[in-house]
Amino acid sequence: MAQNAKNLIGLTGIPLVMVLGNSMLIPVLPTMKAKMDLTSLQTSLLITAFSIAAGIVIPFAGYLSDRFGRKIVIILSLVVYGAGGLLAGLAALWWDDPYSLIMVGRVLQGIGAAGTAPIAMALAGDLFNGASESRALGLMETSNGLGKVLSPIFGSLLALISWYMVFLAFPIICGVVLLLFLFLTKEKKQEKQPIPVKQYLHSIGQVFKQHGKWLIPAFFIGSICLFTLFGVLFYLSDLLEEKYKIDGVIKGGFLAIPLLVMSIAAYVTGLIIKKKLGLMRWFVIVGMFLLSASYVLASFVKGAYPLIGILVIGSAGTGLILPCLNSMIVGAVQKAERGMITSLYSGVRFIGVAIGPPIFTWLLDISRTVMFWSIAGLSLVFGVVAIFLLKPKQAQQQTQAGGEQDQKAAETKGWRQVSELLGIEPATPDEKRKETAVEKYGFDPDELLKRILSGQKEKEKN
Repeated sequence: MAQNAKNLIGLTGIPLVMVLGNSMLIPVLPTMKAKMDLTSLQTSLLITAFSIAAGIVIPFAGYLSDRFGRKIVIILSLVVYGAGGLLAGLAALWWDDPYSLIMVGRVLQGIGAAGTAPIAMALAGDLFNGASESRALGLMETSNGLGKVLSPIFGSLLALISWYMVFLAFPIICGVVLLLFLFLTKEKKQEKQPIPVKQYLHSIGQVFKQHGKWLIPAFFIGSICLFTLFGVLFYLSDLLEEKYKIDGVIKGGFLAIPLLVMSIAAYVTGLIIKKKLGLMRWFVIVGMFLLSASYVLASFVKGAYPLIGILVIGSAGTGLILPCLNSMIVGAVQKAERGMITSLYSGVRFIGVAIGPPIFTWLLDISRTVMFWSIAGLSLVFGVVAIFLLKPKQAQQQTQAGGEQDQKAAETKGWRQVSELLGIEPATPDEKRKETAVEKYGFDPDELLKRILSGQKEKEKN
């Protein structure tokens, strides 16, 4: 088996592990609430503890992977992730009042999650080039989307055995993924020295000084999407079980519907937007208005089935927004800055996931109408903010390139990198030929010939 194929097999399970961290617990939360005699706020903190820890640690995990190597960070992260699940599961099995230890386990899981999917994406960029990089990232994103859809169903199936089995499943899943990654994925030796911490922080400040006018709203919009998504899923899980007595795999299937719609919308959006920056911006604006409209309509709907149908509108809006924000951030920030900015963006999104359930619980205590109208208003406000402030420019347009032709060539190259990263544009025939030649001979014969001829011309001039 070629090393590229081994690398890919070793990497694809890692995004799946990160997704399972919260989504697998959502359908089991009402049962946990009943078994441990928790308040709604305490129950929501089981999601918050994981997400806050991950959100805070993700930027540091990115820096550590640059400094000490990506593979060692991923390995340690998977170990910590599995250990956190084991601690939570054993506490539930052996202790009469396990909530505090379960919370410690969830924090450990969040710390471990920070070094999984974001670092695996960066490692894929190190190991693959051109079309093969696009295929690798595309497959990892597929793993991520599949995890989002299947995790509520998987969590419901585990709960049929016992409510704490969702925790005990993590060390097993992490162990399998760790073994595959450890033995199949080979990391390349780092060619450049990592920048010092002080310079790293200074670079972040410079990026926000230059791009902050649109970058900060983009961060908030991405965070709001996940804040509302997980808040609604938390509310819906409790509603289906407490009011409508829908439990088990059927409930997991209902919870998977909004996630499935979001994944499909995100995939189709990725195919459509390509390098059209203006279209991305309008997709984000339309997505925010769809979110707002769905929550306004949800406030008037009483039945479970119509409610899920209405919330699907908001899920489609989220599917429009997220791939556009990803593409904007990757395409408009210089390549050297992308690692730190995407890490910060991932961290902010996790904070959104963290605060969703407790804030939804607090708003629901006031009234169901207040809950839906509050998040509808928030989505509407940031839809308007997007109209006026979400106006990123391509990184190449912000540099003083010499000559219009050079600028156009740089712009085309930058957008091609974005397209390949998203897996929505194939490599050129010349890139495919080079890739095939390197895999077959270890070098590109045409490139070698060009260098030899170039050397001879230089000698003749001298």
